[in-house]
Amino acid sequence: MFSQDIITKKSGDDIMSKILEVNQSEIRYKKYDNITGPTFTILKSDVMMVRYENGTKDIFNEVSSPSSTSTQMENPSLKGRMDASKNYTGRNSGAIWTGVTTALTSPILGIIPAIACSAAVPSQRNLEITDPELMKNPDYNAAYKNQAHKTKKARVWSSFGIGCAVWGLFLVLAQ
Repeated sequence: MFSQDIITKKSGDDIMSKILEVNQSEIRYKKYDNITGPTFTILKSDVMMVRYENGTKDIFNEVSSPSSTSTQMENPSLKGRMDASKNYTGRNSGAIWTGVTTALTSPILGIIPAIACSAAVPSQRNLEITDPELMKNPDYNAAYKNQAHKTKKARVWSSFGIGCAVWGLFLVLAQ
């Protein structure tokens, strides 16, 4: 389902990459669209998380939650993104239907549910919020929902890609 490593910076930007090394203070990587190109380095202190191509992830500098769920977080936006990355799985995102539609019909018809599902923000009941009190903080709330939407889009488009591959395999086997 994953085809590259993804470095998520604390700013929320994603870098599609191939991780070469993670050491105590920095991460060395190559850009995924230029694997033979230069090696880049980013400080771990600028990175929120790395999602590896095998689906595992490393979370860096996690903000510790106070014992009472108040808005006394050091960085509510960062905490919101990290919590969404941990908690939101993309369940009921439309990814399965997108993949099935694409595989059984064609990529041309499969792109319709892919666009529709990826454009729709996750519904409140599917956000998998573990602490509703934190959602009262507007920065945390916005960051959580934004990261959940990114996760949903990634799942939908991955399923579309898988559906395209299956459809292509059907065509090859049918000949």
